[in-house]
Amino acid sequence: MKKHIITIACVYLVLQGLYSCNKKFLDEELYSYYAPETLTDSLGFDAAAIGLYYQTGLFFSKSDAQGWPSVWNAGTDIAWVPPTQKQGIEVPYYDYTQLISTDGAASFTWTWAYQLINNANNIIANAENPAVTSFSEAGKNVFNAEARFFRAYAYNMLATLFGRVPLVTEPLTKPRTNFTRSPLDSINDVIAADLTYAATYLPTIDNLKSNSKGKLYGRANKAMAQQLLAEAYLRMGKNDLAEAQAQAVISSGKFNLVTSRYGVKTSQPGDAFSDMFVYGNMRYGQGNKEAIWVLELENTSTVVGGYSGAPQQRRNWGAAYYQITDMTICDSLGGRGIGRMRLTDWVVYGLYGANDMRNSENNIRHRFYYNTVGKPNYGQQVPYAGADTVFKIAPHTTKWYQFDPNDVFGFAMVKDFILMRLGETYLLLAEAQFKQGKTGEAATTLNTLRARANAAPISAADVTLDFILDERARELLAEENRRMTLMRTKTLVTRTTKYNTQNINPVIGLTSKHLLLPVPQSEIDLNKDARLEQNELY
Repeated sequence: MKKHIITIACVYLVLQGLYSCNKKFLDEELYSYYAPETLTDSLGFDAAAIGLYYQTGLFFSKSDAQGWPSVWNAGTDIAWVPPTQKQGIEVPYYDYTQLISTDGAASFTWTWAYQLINNANNIIANAENPAVTSFSEAGKNVFNAEARFFRAYAYNMLATLFGRVPLVTEPLTKPRTNFTRSPLDSINDVIAADLTYAATYLPTIDNLKSNSKGKLYGRANKAMAQQLLAEAYLRMGKNDLAEAQAQAVISSGKFNLVTSRYGVKTSQPGDAFSDMFVYGNMRYGQGNKEAIWVLELENTSTVVGGYSGAPQQRRNWGAAYYQITDMTICDSLGGRGIGRMRLTDWVVYGLYGANDMRNSENNIRHRFYYNTVGKPNYGQQVPYAGADTVFKIAPHTTKWYQFDPNDVFGFAMVKDFILMRLGETYLLLAEAQFKQGKTGEAATTLNTLRARANAAPISAADVTLDFILDERARELLAEENRRMTLMRTKTLVTRTTKYNTQNINPVIGLTSKHLLLPVPQSEIDLNKDARLEQNELY
């Protein structure tokens, strides 16, 4: 026993000696910190700027809630949710009685936007720091402009969705619990100033810098700032300024509407409009001269960090045709969809005129044919019957088609996101012209777009805000954030009530209060040192 006590004592003394002699054992090693990063050279700025694109991608590629794309399109005038295909996060966006202050989609959007803002603020602060002298002022101005574009992008989204929000223009160095909502005019002033700066200092799309793989067309360019500024000015009611910005993009000579076929699938069925949405054709450098901003989301097997998440657009928009006996998942039918959204009858049967290219079978699939080789019915049309039409062979957009033979199940989607293109520029211009009473000019602008689609021309008497929103649906179906467009134009209630009229999973509880989303309750609860107001009636 005595021997064991002595052994234990010796071990104790040895350990005491080791720890007392090596005092570094107790030193704290800081692996992360709250204070903003100090950027000292162009490589640091570049890495921080790339992080802005990654953060942006988190919004579009969110996949932990698979119904995420439905949040922004279902429960509007263009789409509804088949009851067997709902995931959950989107339910309060057609059953509006469930849209409350603890809503998950609103909370994610708020948090995501402020993370993007804080990341941008860090770059802006460093770019404007006179102590950073390791590269030119011109170089710092470009990074400053890039960050200001993203800060304005986030604030414009927050202003559209929530109205007045806290205004933060400096990087946070410690936790804050005293935020207040700033006047909307103050938010708008920052958006306009940031985008004016960005439009001044960002390069044109043909002057973006290059790397070993060629020009970095996915990086911010002058037209991106001008287009976003046009949209923001429309929301602010500054229609003449919006017109000038949209016209500047169109007149720049850098972009043109796609009017003929091009790219990787010209030997297969298609048309000029559908070619823009084929992976391999979507980027400016791949021949899409209509593309102003393409968020390039690469497969992580080829580009490390190329994906922020696992995009669910194909699975939401595509039909679950493979659940029909004798139907096989294939490339020509866009891979594996699960039909989490179905187009409203208004879109399928009432939106498009005769011969409109945007309603061709290449762009909205209306018919299905048995495609399993060796089956007696091979090549015959699948009949529309019963519940199958709800989501299994429902008409759907082909814009998100994508098929990987190595991943037939296809949880994620390997495809770029066209976030801005010239087609929308014409629509923004027409809206600005109409709101100034220039209906003749607006008709001419819209006819430019309609001519590309082989749609019948219109006259000045045809131009209304409703017609322009119809045309946005025809042109930008499944591309634009439809909910944001209808909230921006204050037409969510009227148009959804008019056009989303099916009896299955109908829209219920929609009122004017839903023209804004609820401020997340979690933000209100954490903000203990000031009052963060809730939007009215939530």
